[in-house]
Amino acid sequence: MDRREALKLSLLAGAGLVAGTAQAQQACATDGTPAQFIPKKPADARANENDIEKYPKCPYCGMDRKQYHHSRMLVQYSDDVADGTCSLHCAAISLSLNVDREPKMMWVGDNAAAGETKPLVEVDKATFLVGSKIPGVMTHNSKVAYASEDAAKAAQGANGGELAKFDQALLAAYTDMSKDVSRIRKNRAARRQKMMEQQKGAAMEHKH
Repeated sequence: MDRREALKLSLLAGAGLVAGTAQAQQACATDGTPAQFIPKKPADARANENDIEKYPKCPYCGMDRKQYHHSRMLVQYSDDVADGTCSLHCAAISLSLNVDREPKMMWVGDNAAAGETKPLVEVDKATFLVGSKIPGVMTHNSKVAYASEDAAKAAQGANGGELAKFDQALLAAYTDMSKDVSRIRKNRAARRQKMMEQQKGAAMEHKH
């Protein structure tokens, strides 16, 4: 069994997030089913070149991929259509919703590199540090990628956590999904409430 088949099996068996076939998706393309989440950008054989410019916003949470360049991911499917996400959390969502599409290549921000914007590294060549003190993106249980295993070990020495390959980090992302989504929902509700209170206060001041 090759890696791609193993990945698809892990998504189906471990995530439990999406069920159905391509035929079912095509039949329900407009009623809120996963077909609506098929990447909208045109096919690009060189999707990883200038990826932030091509895919500036994460399609699943709306976050700025330039701001989260260190955690961003890029999933390129076999037809060269790509999904640029802010994090492994949202890349996991893409892989689940597009379970009938074959992942061709995947990249992640390389935290072993210096510079204002982290370059991309192929996920199979990266070492992930899972569960360290480094703040996570879209998750409480952080998952940080390094092209250099030595850099990952150095980060582990300073911040704790466990070293992992991509498939292990992806499984951790799915395992964390329920708690992360609940936490994100509560945080966003709190922000909305605060904004409403600020708007109400401003309106009352304007009245007086």
